[in-house]
Amino acid sequence: MRNILVIGSGQSSSSLITYLLKKSSSENLHVTVADVSLELAKSKVKNHENGTAITLNILNEAERKEAIKNANIVVSMLPAHLHINVAKDCLEFGKSMVTASYISNEMIALNEEAIKKNLIFMNEIGLDPGVDHMSAMQVIDRIREKGGKMLLFESFCGGLVAPESDDNLWNYKFTWNPRNVVLAGQGGAAKFLQEGTYKYIPYQKLFRRTEILNIDGYGKFEAYANRDSLKYRSVYGLDNILTLYRGTIRRVGFSRAWNVFVQLGMTDDSYTIENSENMSYRAFTNSFLAYNPFDSVELKLRYYLKIDQDDIVWDKLAELDLFSSTKMVGLKNATPAQILEKILRDSWTLNENDKDMIVMQHLFGYELNGKKEQIESSMVCIGDNQTYTAMAKTVGLPVAIATLKILNGEITKPGVQMPISKEVYEPILKELKENGIVFHEKRAPYLGYNPERVTG
Repeated sequence: MRNILVIGSGQSSSSLITYLLKKSSSENLHVTVADVSLELAKSKVKNHENGTAITLNILNEAERKEAIKNANIVVSMLPAHLHINVAKDCLEFGKSMVTASYISNEMIALNEEAIKKNLIFMNEIGLDPGVDHMSAMQVIDRIREKGGKMLLFESFCGGLVAPESDDNLWNYKFTWNPRNVVLAGQGGAAKFLQEGTYKYIPYQKLFRRTEILNIDGYGKFEAYANRDSLKYRSVYGLDNILTLYRGTIRRVGFSRAWNVFVQLGMTDDSYTIENSENMSYRAFTNSFLAYNPFDSVELKLRYYLKIDQDDIVWDKLAELDLFSSTKMVGLKNATPAQILEKILRDSWTLNENDKDMIVMQHLFGYELNGKKEQIESSMVCIGDNQTYTAMAKTVGLPVAIATLKILNGEITKPGVQMPISKEVYEPILKELKENGIVFHEKRAPYLGYNPERVTG
């Protein structure tokens, strides 16, 4: 049997492993799931006759090499910085490799050797990055093949709570790494193109410049700009495009309320708070406000950020128990961002019966035969339960499908790459559609950059 080694059995691997095990008999596969936690790996294999769970410490070179040597292809679902160890072993033993993570400079450096050994190192084949690349390139290539010229490309994606599980004022719960949510947008200004002009939004202004989106059947959403919308300009062949913007989707009103945390300094991860383990949530909030022995914490915060008492933003802050004197931080030497994450986990963790939702939308503006047109392409995926979440499906299924197609010789181009060629995206998108991950397109007159969609 052909052995597929899956390293890492976290939440996003559920659909990936189940897909491969379902295909194992017809495709002559054995799926080895390796994790530092044997119990977690076993929970994903579920005693399947064609699956094996093993313990693997990725930093143990001997263990890692032994597991990779015995595989026909390797899937790394590890944190991004650990892929490189796996990749180097794959080169040594002549194994192709698949990851959902962004291509690092260290990974790019392996390209020449991977090509020499006729190995495929497929990266960025999850949701975002991944499904966004494939669904975008399918439409862009189609426009070009007809002789069209791209004028505008805007792309948005977000992991949210499904409407039936939406029971808080923020219309949001954690569906992915909470730390990434707290630190989103930091590390430099967001940069993008609008009508041929470079635009920049510094972090402290990021959540007050949002775009409004409409998704049929699901209503209005907003999106704030990703840090670097220009990184795929050349990759997508859009060097001469006028407007290029990528953003993260939230429900309308989220960003204005989140901006309170940014302005207070609660998302800062660069220093630790003294005696943090003994602080109440109220004391934590008060630590960012001016000293005044006569005014309450609530009054100081409202005055400082000019929030009216009947403003929905105020209700959202109160809902998180930010002013509770009984709830304790309980984290030693914690940064403000770590404390904020703890507070948010109390309110935004999915309940047992909750479902998550992935929303993605692309806008394509182009000129064809002297006429300017626009295509709106949208995808919504609702999770089944807490194991087979929408996030697990949209991250794991593309990884699994790509892995099997590489193993079967249906994807053949060697080297370090992402899924932007027709050879890769066409069959994967077709199979994703069969699994309920479907994009719906609408045509409209070309609007170009529409300032009426921008808030703040």
